[in-house]
Amino acid sequence: MCLAVPGQIMEHSGEEAVVDLQGNRLRISTVLTPETRVGDWVLIHAGFAITQLDQADALETWEYLRAAYGDDFAGGNEAASSDTRGAASP
Repeated sequence: MCLAVPGQIMEHSGEEAVVDLQGNRLRISTVLTPETRVGDWVLIHAGFAITQLDQADALETWEYLRAAYGDDFAGGNEAASSDTRGAASP
C-alpha cells in the first residue's frame, strides 16, 4: 500500500524543504510544488511534496491516520526526528 502523509514546511531552499511530520523532521523535494513556502502544508509521498493542502485538511488526515494506525503512527523514533539529511523512503 502506498501512503502519502501531510507535513508542514519548516525550512525551504531551492527545490528542497524540511517538513514537520507530527514532531519528526524530514528533508523532501519540492520540485513538484515549486510555489510552496515556509508554513505551507503539503502532501508527501516517496520524499516528494506532491500537492499543497490547507491546514484543516492536513490535521484531519492525521486524525484518520491515528484512528487507523494508533497514536504512535507518526513514529516516535527520536533519531528520525532530528535527522534531516536523507529523503523519505517509499
